[in-house]
Amino acid sequence: MQVELRHLRVICAVADAGSVSRAATAVGVSQPALTAQLQRVETALGGQIFRRGRLGVTPTPFGQFVLTRARSILLAVDELVAGTGPHDGRSDLARIGGYVTPVLSGLVARLFEVPGLSVTVHTEYSPRLLLDLLASRRLDAATLVDYPGSELPAPPSVGMRLVATEPVFVLMSSTHPLAGREEVDLADLAGDDWVISPPDGVGWPECVYAACQRAGFTPRVPHSMTEQAMIRQLVAGGHAVSPCQATVQDAPGIVVRPLAGTPLWLRHLVAWRLDGPLARRAGELAGFAARAHREAIADRPHYAAWAARHGAAPTSG
Repeated sequence: MQVELRHLRVICAVADAGSVSRAATAVGVSQPALTAQLQRVETALGGQIFRRGRLGVTPTPFGQFVLTRARSILLAVDELVAGTGPHDGRSDLARIGGYVTPVLSGLVARLFEVPGLSVTVHTEYSPRLLLDLLASRRLDAATLVDYPGSELPAPPSVGMRLVATEPVFVLMSSTHPLAGREEVDLADLAGDDWVISPPDGVGWPECVYAACQRAGFTPRVPHSMTEQAMIRQLVAGGHAVSPCQATVQDAPGIVVRPLAGTPLWLRHLVAWRLDGPLARRAGELAGFAARAHREAIADRPHYAAWAARHGAAPTSG
């Protein structure tokens, strides 16, 4: 038997109802038919999903595993087929997307303060996916990143404005032999293990590998992840170094250091649907995002010091 979306809905219905009989009533089938279907699903998945008792059913540990993934799959499918949704065209609703950066958090904080405007936030790792969500009318605006030489093309239905161009720094343990330097030569990290986040569909981490090649080495990358807490744990333990945004903050056990010669850059952008409710606020959006970036720099001594040394104007907004 092949597990289908309807089977996942049955599993969730049973869990929500707390009994097979109540779930059968909710989905409009007989209890014996639902019981037989549930048994077939359990056989197909290779484990018992529910523990039956006098008062109904409760998920087994394996069932919790299945339910978590089933709900996630169904939510994603529902979002996919929902299209623009009933809220499309509302001038009082701002659906904001982005990758988690100070630009996104600062922009959202300011939009929450706009009278009469409701805000929802959706984060994704891939800038290209965020751009697709804008083009398909599932978002109204988004903060994006790309890399010089791999610039994001704006679809005809999307407006885009550059907020800031900033250097890529390196995150390392505070006990690393180079942690005391003002700036670190990329070539001096050739012997380190690296943790690098996976491809984002725009040019990361290809730009990192290219910069390392220009510095005369191929990085050794035994770790690949997006979870910042785990990256920080590996770095703090001295197990790896990691490229990072310049706006990343120092923390116990880790330091952020500029790369000498600035071999890596990224760009922060804000984008919006040209036919969306935020189109008339495009200048305001860009201003909010640029202000958030400037505030992040001021709060990061390593970044502010780098900008002062290089006479750099890190934002264009």
